[in-house]
Amino acid sequence: MQWLDAVIQGVLLGGLYAQYALGMSLMFGVMRIVNTAHGDLLVLLAFVAITLAAHLGLGPFASMALLTPLAAVGGYALQRGLLNRVVGSDPLPSLIATFGLSLAIQNLLLELFSADARSLPGGGLEAASLGLGPLRVGLLPLQIFVAALMLTVAVQLLLQRTAFGRALRASAADADAAATTGVNPRHVYAGATALAVGVLGVAAVFQALRVTVSPADGPGQLIYAFEAVIIGGMGSIWGGFLGAMALGVAQALGARVDAGWGPLTGHVLFLAILAVRPQGLISNVRR
Repeated sequence: MQWLDAVIQGVLLGGLYAQYALGMSLMFGVMRIVNTAHGDLLVLLAFVAITLAAHLGLGPFASMALLTPLAAVGGYALQRGLLNRVVGSDPLPSLIATFGLSLAIQNLLLELFSADARSLPGGGLEAASLGLGPLRVGLLPLQIFVAALMLTVAVQLLLQRTAFGRALRASAADADAAATTGVNPRHVYAGATALAVGVLGVAAVFQALRVTVSPADGPGQLIYAFEAVIIGGMGSIWGGFLGAMALGVAQALGARVDAGWGPLTGHVLFLAILAVRPQGLISNVRR
């Protein structure tokens, strides 16, 4: 029974990683950008959510409702103001630009909030649980998983069934050809980043509810997002979701053997997938 419980807890943990991975998969699938500031943007948004809750007296979901559109606007501005200048066939300029952005965000957070860890009060949500027979499932992790599934489905439907989604797919396939049909790739890229950072706004609130956050946490969260995306398949929306589930389960099973083995087991799975199937589990599905 303890191993079944570990699998369930791992799947629920994977819900948080799936939210991390969704934005990264989207940006890579459309623009071939590996955003090394992804984790730091998550931490920045978590601190914004904590600040909004403290100064406006908002609950966690009211903070999320306010933060998510702000994050999307910030993502649009980031792409138009910085990342559009480095998008191209060579990934090095975007890597350098996002690495610089990562350092800037970390230092900004240290200046504004010091190195202290903070969290978002959940009004008891953090400790609430549901009974599933002999097992107990945390209400917050369950909500995180459901949100991750809904976001993944929503993004997939947006890509497949909307004019914006068709423009995204056309720009990803051939930006020059898409431009001849009236699509503005720069605007489309900015929309993709707005969507990716908006999803991070949701993940940031859940992260701040689940654990404490500090300005130095960004690189660690980036690793989990990157591993989930690589395990699932770069550029695949559902691949990122599946990779996040696999990573979460691996960490939960490893932690049941020894508390220090949780992250290690996830890293070992990542390396095994990279060695055996470097294209990821769902390499044939790009978006």
